[in-house]
Amino acid sequence: MPTLKLTPLARVPLGLALLVLLFAAPAARAQLQVDITRGFVEPLPIAVTPFNSSGAAEQQVGRDIAGVISGNLERSGLFRPVDPRAFIQDPASLQAGPRFADWRLINAEALVSGAVEMQSDGRLRVEFRLWDVLAEQQMTGLAYVTAPSNWRRISHIISDAIYKRLTGEEGYFDTRIVYIAESGPQTRRVKRLAIMDQDGANHRYLTDGANLVLTPRFSPTTQEITYMAYGANQPRVYLFNLNTGQQEVLGDFPGMTFAPRFSPDGNKVIMSMAESGNSDIYSMDLRTRRVERLTNSSAIDTSPSYSPDGRQIVFNSDRGGSQQLYVMDANGGNPRRISFGQGRYATPVWSPRGDLIAFTRMYQGTFYIGVMRPDGGGERMLSSGFSVEGPTWAPNGRVLSFFRQDRADARGQVKSRLYTIDLTGFNEREVATPIDASDPAWSPLIP
Repeated sequence: MPTLKLTPLARVPLGLALLVLLFAAPAARAQLQVDITRGFVEPLPIAVTPFNSSGAAEQQVGRDIAGVISGNLERSGLFRPVDPRAFIQDPASLQAGPRFADWRLINAEALVSGAVEMQSDGRLRVEFRLWDVLAEQQMTGLAYVTAPSNWRRISHIISDAIYKRLTGEEGYFDTRIVYIAESGPQTRRVKRLAIMDQDGANHRYLTDGANLVLTPRFSPTTQEITYMAYGANQPRVYLFNLNTGQQEVLGDFPGMTFAPRFSPDGNKVIMSMAESGNSDIYSMDLRTRRVERLTNSSAIDTSPSYSPDGRQIVFNSDRGGSQQLYVMDANGGNPRRISFGQGRYATPVWSPRGDLIAFTRMYQGTFYIGVMRPDGGGERMLSSGFSVEGPTWAPNGRVLSFFRQDRADARGQVKSRLYTIDLTGFNEREVATPIDASDPAWSPLIP
């Protein structure tokens, strides 16, 4: 992937840019910020203008970049992009600075402006500035130089910079989602590994559907995926390198293997393996291929997920008589139950922030996506339905993705789609995919 060069920006020589960003704010006004911790947030009105350029081709790129940024911010639920038809000041005159009164007139509280230029070496230079309209000040600004084909990724990186400056939290737009693409009748379902940007763009299939694939999971440190596939009726755990396209078998294990997932440092894969009808949790060191058994009970232990510091593991087990969530030390010691609600709990996954565990809960014929603290306290349901499953965290720990499956229609067909939802339980949205989709896994920020 082409590299990006980032440069701080301001309306003064670059050597003084950092000083301007730090000290230009008027003391009389508090800086603009979005509070994302409340249950409902009134979206901040923000104007995202087309990025200015002198060339026709660059003008289209400038419009496309603004469109991606606007779409990212709107889907977060925290921002309400102002209709461009209301803009009074044009992108060209914005290069000399905003006429803040014009933007206040259309009720914009924040403003994004930018410029696109094709350099003599064939690379694209993109710059942007974020303005606080009410305080009449620049909040941040950056420039990027990269290959022209990389314009969409620049759009996501700019979106992340805006999100972080206005919320105080890391963004999550420069990421990808891998999932299972499903097609065909319910009795002969074809399941392929697919990947796309978090907004659904740049979609492509990673496997051809010849073998059934399940439970893809991203490495937290590299652009690598682990997943399970059935070849010749033999289940195997695979590693897939997204940069090289190479696949390798992680190992041939006795019995069935389930739900492989990486450790936080990317050096291990933890999974469940079944022998003689009993399922326990094992880890494998990817460097030495050494396998270590972590649980040893007559119960079904499965769906393990590490805490972000690697010291603990959450998993689900029926060792207490019903399927519940447990936390144990990374070596398998000190297991303790953390879920005590009615129904069954499954597919736990630890937040990248370490503060919450997401899970699927099943009770009286309804499925729920919920979160709780690692000690089991503060349990909250975020979404529910006939079948909602497989939560996965955005890398900032503020948004979840999951899949929703509807009841079968009159022809016996079942539709399965991906969704995202804010941690507060608001702003549930479908993520468009070409065909049915299930079991998403959110990547870390792209290096």
